[in-house]
Formats: sequence, structure tokens, C-alpha cells
Amino acid sequence: MLALPEVSGAAWVALAGVFGLLVGSFLNVVIHRLPKMLERQWREQFAELVPGTSAAPANSGAAAAPYNLVTPRSACPACQAPIRAWQNIPLISYLLLRGRCASCRARIGLRYPLVELLCGVLTAAVVWKFGVGWPAFAAAVLTWFLIALAGIDLDHQLLPDYLTLPLLWGGLVASLLWTPASTASLPVSPVEAIVGAVAGYVSLWLVYHLFRLCTGKEGMGYGDFKLLAALGAWLGGRMLLPIVLGSASVGALVGIVLIVTGRRGRGTPLPFGPFLAAAGWLAMMWGPQWVAKYLGLFAPT
Repeated sequence: MLALPEVSGAAWVALAGVFGLLVGSFLNVVIHRLPKMLERQWREQFAELVPGTSAAPANSGAAAAPYNLVTPRSACPACQAPIRAWQNIPLISYLLLRGRCASCRARIGLRYPLVELLCGVLTAAVVWKFGVGWPAFAAAVLTWFLIALAGIDLDHQLLPDYLTLPLLWGGLVASLLWTPASTASLPVSPVEAIVGAVAGYVSLWLVYHLFRLCTGKEGMGYGDFKLLAALGAWLGGRMLLPIVLGSASVGALVGIVLIVTGRRGRGTPLPFGPFLAAAGWLAMMWGPQWVAKYLGLFAPT
């Protein structure tokens, strides 16, 4: 355990929830800006390969200004008024402003407070589950990455290498630095992490190519392979089957409901990343218990 002041467990959970709200506010920036940053990068690369083309967006008459996770300052998408510090307090500012911009009264997307709330609740749940220590820290980092990846995939059907690859390498490094805890699902041993990463990538890679061979269509993207590999690196190979089965089952059910209700056509792709992320988080929290109970059904009496 970490050498921390004596504070009750409930207080640590509450503090984790508040900190999670702050992280959720930053994750909103990541979800919104990272795809745009990648688009600018791709435009610049295309402009270098094709002379005479511009790296600036089509609706921009000048060279693009610096744009990253820090610059420029957050502003209202409708009127471009800068967002002041008091207007950027997680959840509280949204409630005080009644979901509208303080300058132009344009509606603020409900997704912003929902991401903050989700991050706060899940971070608190991690500390409640694992206690205060390295396993909780590792679980919180994994949770934050999964929220960001799920949000970006929902918006753009994209799982950026900028997030999946650091998450993958982070799981492998964590397995080397921290001794696996007998009561926690992570970190796992180096062997389990390596096997999980390889098996996670290869399993979906095989499914992808078999599906394409049988149907002539692409059923998922390479980002899904990398995300499952990252989950395998953090949780080990034994968690891959529950993650894949759970995400595929829920994804199929959601897809059927959307088609029946007319919200999505049969040929419209459904992002798989959010289902992988949700199943991975659940496996992190309760996967070992589920696997133990499942194996117990077949144990000799």
C-alpha cells in the first residue's frame, strides 16, 4: 500500500470521485480535440505528398493556428467566447449555467457533464474496489483511457494510436514494475501481460480476416485489435474471452435494437470500441470472480 495519511475508506472514495470529475473535464478536451489534431496532421502529410494542396481545413482562409490539448483556450463552439475558470468547474458550472453558454446562451452538449460524471463515478468505484494503492492507480489510469477511447470511437469510429499504443505499452511496463496482487485483477505478471497482448491482437485480427473472407466486408478496424491487445496487457489472457463474448453480445443486441427502432440501417457500421471498453472495465473490476465461478461449475465434487 502507499504511505498515505490515515483517512477513512469512504473519504478516499469521495476524494477519488472528485479527482475523477477533474480528469473527466480533461477527457472531454481529449475526446473533442484529438481527432481534430489528427485530421490536421493528416492534411499536413497529404500536402507534403501532393504539391499544390493546402494543409489548412477547407473552411480556413489562413494557415492553421497551433491546436493541441492545451492551446487554444477552451471556448464556446457557437460564439467562440473564452470559457472562464468558474464556467469550467465539473458538473457545477453546467448546473449553474443551466446547460447554456454564459455569453450567447447556446446549449452546451449533455455529453460534457455525462463524461465528467462517468469518470468521477468510475474512479470512485475503482478506489472502493481496490483500496488505496498501486492496483487502484493502475485501474484508474486504465479507466481514463477507456473513457477517452470510447468517446472518440462513438463520435468518429476511430481508436487513435495516440491512445491505444501508450495504453498497450503501459500495461506491459506495469507488469514489470509492480508485483501482482493476489486480491486484484491487475497488474498481472509479465508473462500474462505479454501473452494477453499477443492473444488479444491476433484473435481479433483472425476474426477480421475470416469475416472479410466470408463476406467481402470489413467488420472492424485495426484500432479494435490494438485496444483488445492493450486490455490483454493489463488484465492477462484469461480475461480476453469474457471481454470478447461480453462486448460482442451486447454490441449485437444494441445493433438489433437500433435497426428495429429505425435509428440505424443494416449497412451502417456500429463502433465496437465502446463495447470493448465497457467489457474490459467490468472484467477489470469483477473478471477474476466471474472466471472462478465459471470454472467452479465444472470442478469435480
